Amino acid sequence: MRDLGVGFGYLLKGQRWAARNGRQYGFGLLPGLITLVLYAAALVALALWGDDVVAWATPFADDWDSPWGGLFRGFLTAVLFALALLLAVVTFTAVTLLVGQPFYESLSERVDRDVSPDGSAPESGLPLWRELWISARDSLRIVVRAALWGILLFGLGFVPFVGQTVVPVIGFFVTGFFLTEELAAVALQRRGVELRERLTLLRSRKTLVWGFGTPLGLSFLVPFVAVFLMPGAVAGATLLARDLLGEEITEERDDDTPEAKRLTP
Repeated sequence: MRDLGVGFGYLLKGQRWAARNGRQYGFGLLPGLITLVLYAAALVALALWGDDVVAWATPFADDWDSPWGGLFRGFLTAVLFALALLLAVVTFTAVTLLVGQPFYESLSERVDRDVSPDGSAPESGLPLWRELWISARDSLRIVVRAALWGILLFGLGFVPFVGQTVVPVIGFFVTGFFLTEELAAVALQRRGVELRERLTLLRSRKTLVWGFGTPLGLSFLVPFVAVFLMPGAVAGATLLARDLLGEEITEERDDDTPEAKRLTP
């Protein structure tokens, strides 16, 4: 359980780093703003025409007596929107990171240099097009995994009581895991850590991942919050990635002296 607090601590440290580095923070907002506009348009469209989609998919309910047909379709429409919102939270990070790959790579490298004892940052040595391809490919794989979880949770949502209590909680933890993977991938991919190895690393310390990703996923449900937290989330995930790999993390003392001290999670 101690790792839960450590993970949450990295989330806070990342936001604090972003607040102290205004220029990096400003550049990091741009990809999130672009993605937010696209996602908001898609969710508004679903809210307006989601009931039509459900009606088309459930022709067998046309002859049901009132009010059962309406209640059934209303419930499915709500579940469909909730599922879309869950997928939006998970894929928002992937799409934003893809759109803002150069910005977030630079931000993550800066964090590495700031907290590394020797002031260095690992570099992939790959051209930008290659990094974009790897990022897009791995993000698609993660989105597929997240979608499979979403379908499973959607089905479990029909189970009485469990679907209204346990399933949403599981959904938030699943969202937190995949969010953390996407964010930590910026730093881990730069170190040549492949997707399979990244997932193994994250699974080895699930409570650390949940402590970081679950509260972040909950905050992403609030409109516009995801945009403003993304730069700090990338910074915090870089710290988390260093922890997973056993790399030393240092920071300036509170009085801003140049002396560094070891962070003990």
